[in-house]
Amino acid sequence: MPEVSVLMGTFNESNRDYVTMAIDSILNQTFTDFEFIICDDGSEAAFFQWLDHFCRKDSRIRLLHNQKNQGLAAVLNQGLRCALGRYIARMDADDISRPERLAKQIVFLQEHEEFVLAGCNVSLIDDQSIWGERKMTECPNKKDFLVTSPFVHPSVMVRKEVMEQIGGYCESAKKRRVEDYDFFMRLYADGFQGYNLQETLLYYREDQSSYKKRKYRYRLNECYVRCQGFRRMGIQNGNLKYVIKPLVAGMIPPKLIQYQRQKRFGNDTCRSLDAKVWKE
Repeated sequence: MPEVSVLMGTFNESNRDYVTMAIDSILNQTFTDFEFIICDDGSEAAFFQWLDHFCRKDSRIRLLHNQKNQGLAAVLNQGLRCALGRYIARMDADDISRPERLAKQIVFLQEHEEFVLAGCNVSLIDDQSIWGERKMTECPNKKDFLVTSPFVHPSVMVRKEVMEQIGGYCESAKKRRVEDYDFFMRLYADGFQGYNLQETLLYYREDQSSYKKRKYRYRLNECYVRCQGFRRMGIQNGNLKYVIKPLVAGMIPPKLIQYQRQKRFGNDTCRSLDAKVWKE
C-alpha cells in the first residue's frame, strides 16, 4: 500500500507539454512510495485518448475518467475516495514539482504531528521563464487568511484522515474556483494547523492566461467563502474590507494585476525555463 497518494485533475488541457512536465515531475520524485491518481473531468475524446496513452508509461498512475465535467472539488473528492495513501499530495496539470518535494514534505509531517498540512515556497513561472519567487508565511495563523490564502494549493501535502474528517472539498457551486481557500479555512476552523516549508519545492504557473481565468462571477464566490470562513474562524468582526476585497480586485484589468504581481514577486533577472527544469 503506498504511503502517499498524489491527486491531479485534468480537463481539456490546451498545452500538452505542460501536462507532460507536470506528470513527469511527479514520476521523477526521489520519494517513490506513492500512487498518482489523475482524474480527467470529462475532456474531449482527443485529449483523453492522448492522456490515456501517456499515462500507461508508469504503473503508479491510476487514471480515472468522468463522462461529464463536474468541477475540481468533485474530482479531488473522487480521488480522495480512491486513495490508498496515508498522505494526500496535490498537483496541478500545469505546474512542476521539484524532485525532492514529496520526500521533504512527508518527513516533515512524520516528525511534526502538530501540523496536518505541509506547503512550501514556490517559483513563479510562465511559458518561457522563472519570473518570480513567492515566499509563504511559515506558520500561518487564522488572521493570515484575511488577505489571501496562506497556502498554494498544488504545493500541499495533507494527512488523509484529517481530510476525511472535515469532509474533503465542498462541491457547492458557490465555492467553485475557491474550493481550496474554503478547504484551508475549514481546517483551521476545526482547530488544525498547517506549515509552509521555507524551501522552493514547486514551480507554480502564473501567466497572462491565469489572470484571464479569474472571471468576475468567481470573485462573488470568493466573497461568499471569505464571509463564511472568517465567521467560522472567529475573525469576521471589523474585517468587512477583506470580505469585499475580491469585488474591488475584479475591476482591475488583468494586465495591471499581472504588472503588480511581477513588481511584488518578480526577480531582478529571469531564469530560463526548459523541459528539464524539474531536474535542476
